[in-house]
Amino acid sequence: MHDISYQGEIRFTRYLDAEGNPVGHMPDWGCGDSPWVDYYQQMVLARQFDTKAISLQRTGQLGTYASLLGAEALDVVSAKLMQAEDVLVPYYRNHAMQMIRGMPISQLFLYWGGDERGSAAAEMRRDLPNAVPIATQCLHACGVATALKLRGQHQAVLTMIGDGGTSKGDFLEAINVAGAWQLPVVFIINNNQWAISVPRSKQCIAPTLAQKALGAGIRGEQVDGNDAVALHEVIGQALERARAGKGPTLVEALSYRLSDHTTADDATRYRPSEELKEAWKREPVARLRNWLHQQGLWDEAREQAWQAETRQLIETAVEAYQAMPPQSVDELYNNLYAECPPGLAEQREQTRLKQARMQQGGQDHE
Repeated sequence: MHDISYQGEIRFTRYLDAEGNPVGHMPDWGCGDSPWVDYYQQMVLARQFDTKAISLQRTGQLGTYASLLGAEALDVVSAKLMQAEDVLVPYYRNHAMQMIRGMPISQLFLYWGGDERGSAAAEMRRDLPNAVPIATQCLHACGVATALKLRGQHQAVLTMIGDGGTSKGDFLEAINVAGAWQLPVVFIINNNQWAISVPRSKQCIAPTLAQKALGAGIRGEQVDGNDAVALHEVIGQALERARAGKGPTLVEALSYRLSDHTTADDATRYRPSEELKEAWKREPVARLRNWLHQQGLWDEAREQAWQAETRQLIETAVEAYQAMPPQSVDELYNNLYAECPPGLAEQREQTRLKQARMQQGGQDHE
C-alpha cells in the first residue's frame, strides 16, 4: 500500500542548532534523559573506537581503515532505533551501528585487520557484512526486504550510502524497485559532502539528494545529520512506516566527513582547511553534549568517568584482537567450491607446506 499522505515535498528537520540550542519548540518526546544520554555515550564510544583504529593502522596493526568521524549521531541513532529482528545492510563506515547491533569490538578490529572472520561473527544474526563496492548494498537491502515481504514478516531493512554513491546505477535501481514493489526498506544517505576528493557541488546539480526519491515514487526527506533529536524523529518514523507495510523511505542526512576518506587518503590535497574548521563547529558529539548540559542531564564528572570507561573498553577489545590466533591457511580455500577441485587442492597443500616452513623459522624461496 502506498503512503497516500506523501505528496512529494522534501521536508527538512532540525531541532538543535550547531551549539546545541533548541531551534523553536522541542517536541514533548524530547524531554527527559532517555534516549539522549545513551545516544551520547554511544557516540563517545564510537569516536574512541575511531581514534584507536586509526592509531592501530598507523602502526601497522590494521589495514586501510575508513573513519566514521562526523557521522557518529547518524550511526548511533539509526542502530538504536532498529529492532533486533530488523536487518542492517551496512557499508564501510557503519562501525558504530555494528557495535550497537551486537558485534564485539574485537571483531570489528579483526575485520579491519584483514581477517574475514570479522565478517562472520555469530552476533551479527541476519545482518549482512560490510559492503565496500559502492552502492551494491542498496540492491542487497532490496533483496532482503523482498524476502521479508514475501514471508509476511513485519520487519524493516536499513541500509546506508555516501553522497557519491547516489550517482551509481545500483542505487537508482534499488530505490526504483523499492518503490515499485513497496519494500520495507529505509535508505539513508550520509551526505558528508565529499565523495573521496569530489565535492557535493560537482556530483549532482539537484538542490537535494533526497529529490532522487521522487523519480522512484517514494518518500524523500532531509534531516540535519549532526542533530540526534532530529535523526531520532525522522529515522524512527521511516522504520515504523517500513514495518507497517507503508513502503520505503529515502533519508538524506546532512553531515560532514571530518576525516580523510580513508587512512590511504590525504584530504589536505583537495579540501580547504577553512571548510574543515567550520565543519568542526557543527559536529554531532559536542552538539548533543551541550544540549545535555543545558538540560542538567550531563556534567563534567560524568564526562570524565565515561571517557575513561570507554578507553578501557577499547583497550580490552584491542588486547582480545591481538591475542586471536591467525586463521588456518585452509580458510583461504574453504567455501569456494562444494567439492575442492584437484588444482585448488594442490595449491592448498603447497600453502600448508609454505606456512609450516615459515612457522619453523625457515626461509621460503618460492
